[in-house]
Amino acid sequence: MDSELLSLLVIAAVAAAAPLLVDIPHSIRVPVVVVEILAGIVVGPYVLDVVKPGTIVTFLSQAGLAFLFFLAGMEIDFERTRGRPAKLGLWGWVISFGLALAIAGVLQATGFVLSTLLIGVALSTTAIGTLMPILKDAGELETPLGPFTLAAGVAGEFGPILAISLLLSQAAGPGVNAVLLIAFAVVAVGLGILALRARPGRVVRTIERTMHSSGQFAVRLAILILMVLLYLTSKFGLDVVLGAFAAGIVVGLATKSEEADPVRSKLEGIGFGFLIPIFFIMDGVTFDLGALFHSVTSALRLPVFLALFLVVRGAPVLLLYREAIPRHDRLPLALTSATALPLVVAVTQIGLEEGRMLPENAAALVGAGMVSVLVFPIAALQLRGRKVQRDPAAATQEGF
Repeated sequence: MDSELLSLLVIAAVAAAAPLLVDIPHSIRVPVVVVEILAGIVVGPYVLDVVKPGTIVTFLSQAGLAFLFFLAGMEIDFERTRGRPAKLGLWGWVISFGLALAIAGVLQATGFVLSTLLIGVALSTTAIGTLMPILKDAGELETPLGPFTLAAGVAGEFGPILAISLLLSQAAGPGVNAVLLIAFAVVAVGLGILALRARPGRVVRTIERTMHSSGQFAVRLAILILMVLLYLTSKFGLDVVLGAFAAGIVVGLATKSEEADPVRSKLEGIGFGFLIPIFFIMDGVTFDLGALFHSVTSALRLPVFLALFLVVRGAPVLLLYREAIPRHDRLPLALTSATALPLVVAVTQIGLEEGRMLPENAAALVGAGMVSVLVFPIAALQLRGRKVQRDPAAATQEGF
């Protein structure tokens, strides 16, 4: 117990220090999640070895992952992303998935990887949950590029989640998984309809009365919806990330009005102030540096996968968005679309548990996901910033 308390103490210290480190003046503003991941590596077994994955820490980390996707679902604005952004985002992911499977098939034929499907799913992801706080802090979601970034990210997150639930779950075959997924979708849609239309007077009055008291009924209802959908995905043998994301969408629909801003603020406080930093720090702690640097060939796999992230998710952006967004915005969108991490971790865990992924490939994929979080969003924001600085008049006209 003492070791777990020490681990929690160190994690809390790192989480508190991360925003201070980010706020130090420098030419490039590093996202706080990047600092958390790097700090996790430092306090983990390969450097200081002061944080150890125990039962409590691991549970809180998994809760942080769930809250990350829950808050990402809450941020989905269907009014802003519907139409062209949603259509391009969907078709972009479909092309990405096909391209990823083709590349993974070649890699499997050469013996570089063991499973075409696992690698294909991993390469086609976008970490919209991870990107959301970075883009929100930078004010990018409110720009004209915001709906396209959000729609591409949602497709790159939701598509792989469905692929994991349908194709990678070993609880049943794809047919049974599809039936279970449809059943879950019916429940989630039903909750969404209730969130939009049901406003029982007593419930509304209780929410208003407890908004600033110890009752906090609205927050408790939101957590209940999250727990219900997490439980259902677990019972159905689906990926729990799907439940968290769907719960976020339901709660987001119920809290669209300005009167509900305090509820959103409190949920973000629970997530970004407590649980989510634990997830990112533990990502760094559990990163397998030994497997990655076991040999030169193992280490070289990381830049290979990093380049493939950019090719698989970036190429459709350059292909499909030529008439939708200005040319100078396509590379930033390609970079954000190629940012991957949480689902890559989930896929590598599945692969290792089932013996369908080499340890060095798992470490390289997670490492490439970390580097993508470290590099791609910063590069995208710098490219966007340089555009504003070079051409202020055009930037103002475009709403940047």
